[in-house]
Amino acid sequence: MVVVAIIQARMGSTRFPGKMLKLLGDKPLIWHVVHRVQQATLVDKVVLATSVNKNNEPLVKEVKSYGVDCFVGDENDVLDRFYQCAKKFKAKTIVRVTGDCPFIDPEIIDAVISLFKNNTLDYASNVLPPTYPDGLDVEVFSFAALEKAWKEAKLQSEREHVTPYIWKNEHIFKRMTHINNENLSSIRLTVDEEKDLVLVNTIIKKIGKSDFRLKDIMKVIQENPSFLKINIGIERNEGYQKSLNQDHVVKE
Repeated sequence: MVVVAIIQARMGSTRFPGKMLKLLGDKPLIWHVVHRVQQATLVDKVVLATSVNKNNEPLVKEVKSYGVDCFVGDENDVLDRFYQCAKKFKAKTIVRVTGDCPFIDPEIIDAVISLFKNNTLDYASNVLPPTYPDGLDVEVFSFAALEKAWKEAKLQSEREHVTPYIWKNEHIFKRMTHINNENLSSIRLTVDEEKDLVLVNTIIKKIGKSDFRLKDIMKVIQENPSFLKINIGIERNEGYQKSLNQDHVVKE
């Protein structure tokens, strides 16, 4: 079973353009994501999947300097981008991580992969429902499930966000959720806006090391609860909700 972690990232964020190369500590945000995913022991290969837009060229150059392969695909049909990327790298199992998650935890990645493997699933995640902080989201699915979604998903929201077709068809796909022992889903550790970057930089500075886990982050937050006011009021999955509001059929 070839397990390929595909990191979805681009430079053209509408809310925070160029965020992938913004500094978090002394390294670009994307470095943290790649570095942490590479530490997951059950991942065989890490790939960046970005879009054909020319503004992503600096991102591709940066990630290639880490010795990581890059795939360039469709700007808006991210489901097609994932499918073509997975096909190119002969993935049997795909781990989906988004590039705005610099605190992604390799131990949680391994836990979701283990859940997927041990129960012979089509799809496993820690987001249905979420019990981890926003920014530690992990989805794992088979190439067969991805291919079925790629063939059958018609709506813009299903093409732009990769996995909604799988979420909405539980009767087709065998799936399970990795649940945290404490519901921390109200905590926001993803980077969609500048104030999100301020928060994660503040936490990293307080931790004082580059290798850390969720327990280290939570220790800082418990000791400094006012930190969470830095990015308060941003809705979880705001981009997906926007897609739903504007949804239409894009593929017949």
